Amino acid sequence: MPNPQNKKGLFQFYPHNLIWLGLAVLTLVIDQWTKYIASTHLVYAISEPVLPFLNWTLLHNTGAAFSFLSDAGGWQRYLFTGLAGLVSIVFIFWLMRMPKRSVVLAAAIALILGGALGNLIDRIYLGYVVDFIHVFYQDHHFPAFNIADSAITLGTILLLIDTFFLEKQRIQRAGNAESKND
Repeated sequence: MPNPQNKKGLFQFYPHNLIWLGLAVLTLVIDQWTKYIASTHLVYAISEPVLPFLNWTLLHNTGAAFSFLSDAGGWQRYLFTGLAGLVSIVFIFWLMRMPKRSVVLAAAIALILGGALGNLIDRIYLGYVVDFIHVFYQDHHFPAFNIADSAITLGTILLLIDTFFLEKQRIQRAGNAESKND
């Protein structure tokens, strides 16, 4: 029978997870700093070549990823703002309750959280998200994005890796630990 003294309450946080909040904050700061540089040094919709496949191109995205719903009339700003706020709160609680051994999962949540907060700040204060990274190959152009989008993408990849490859190991370790306590 599991030991009831080992149960953690809803608001019980592990201090070791402050490092992951730090990663989220670092992601947020880098995102906002690069968006500020792009907004103050680039001319809207004018591409500045960087590499044969990369331009800096300042764009404003009122929609979601890849400009989804960008021409929906304005209501999407409130939807995406509320959604990002809610997800961020859930991710903060999830992150702070993360077991010490869940490094990949914690990094994934921290990156997604930092990226979501970076884009949330833009939506609240500007009404749109600042995008400026423009990747292309010949006539094929990937939608412009930013550091927050990159962090969310990397976090999602890590989350998938954790889900499909590491979760089974955690479950087995927990089962072994529980059987030792019986």
